[in-house]
Amino acid sequence: MPIDNSAQQEGQSTYRQAAALELRDVSKRYTGQKEPALVDLSLSVGAGEVCVLVGPSGSGKTTAMRLINRMIPLSAGDILLGGRSVLEREPTELRREIGYVIQQIGLFPHLSVADNIATVPRLLGWDKARIAARVEELIELMGLDPEIGKRYPAQLSGGQRQRIGVARALAADPPLMLMDEPFGAIDPINRARLQDEFLRLQERVRKTVVFVTHDIDEAIKMGDRIAILRQGGRLAQYDTPAEILTNPTDDFVAEFVGADRALKRLGLSTLADVRLAPPNGATATDGGVTLDTTVRDALSKVLAAGGSPVTVLDHAGRPAGVVTLELLGGLLGNGALPR
Repeated sequence: MPIDNSAQQEGQSTYRQAAALELRDVSKRYTGQKEPALVDLSLSVGAGEVCVLVGPSGSGKTTAMRLINRMIPLSAGDILLGGRSVLEREPTELRREIGYVIQQIGLFPHLSVADNIATVPRLLGWDKARIAARVEELIELMGLDPEIGKRYPAQLSGGQRQRIGVARALAADPPLMLMDEPFGAIDPINRARLQDEFLRLQERVRKTVVFVTHDIDEAIKMGDRIAILRQGGRLAQYDTPAEILTNPTDDFVAEFVGADRALKRLGLSTLADVRLAPPNGATATDGGVTLDTTVRDALSKVLAAGGSPVTVLDHAGRPAGVVTLELLGGLLGNGALPR
């Protein structure tokens, strides 16, 4: 899979096209282990999609990810990236074309931020000017101060280190990114912020992403499609978040997703997706919410207001309507949420 960086060499900021990923009857059995870690896992991830692997401990989530970049050998099956088997690729070359982000981040403590980001481009033989331009571009893309490139990992906050970890994974503009519990070690407030920032970033760079988590709420928020694995490494259901929440395939999936799955569905839609009550002269004196607020967050806002209607503002800051407890209750009751 050759890298085409001609546009970047000419100074343009372009992002390499994502590659489709397919797992075909992938199995893994470790020597000395009675039970397999993964059994006949088959799924396809479209180019530019985020696939989240989720399940309890022992379900094979991280094993599947490590098989993709050949950190461990397959016992059976095949994995295709961009239509080509990873088994045809030299492992080191393959890994340099796959971005990898882990929970522990793994920045080199003795290297500056800029040098950490530049690790893979250096291994690929990029020239100094091109590396410097790419580092500058990624620091800006992460929303960080340009001066941060001179700092060392110990001088950064946890959230900043995680952003730099993502920047390093993107440095060679890979067609595929693997993210193993990337936000698991971050406090809840910064975790939610990093999730939102990554989703905004994905809108720009459109990479194919395989994302491992144990948190079903994170899976629902981050994934275009979710693969729920059961203990013993067998696939229970692979579908969109909305479909999994609406039609869990069996009792295991229903229990794993949670009894509050109707509430979880509220997090998949925004107020721009629903028919609001007319503003009727309402103003934003109640603090208001915007059209891109999730229906679930709007419900929290209405409840915090004691059940009083809350004004919804359009992108120009003008009242677009109001959201009421009755309106939200109706959405829950009749299943009228967009899917």
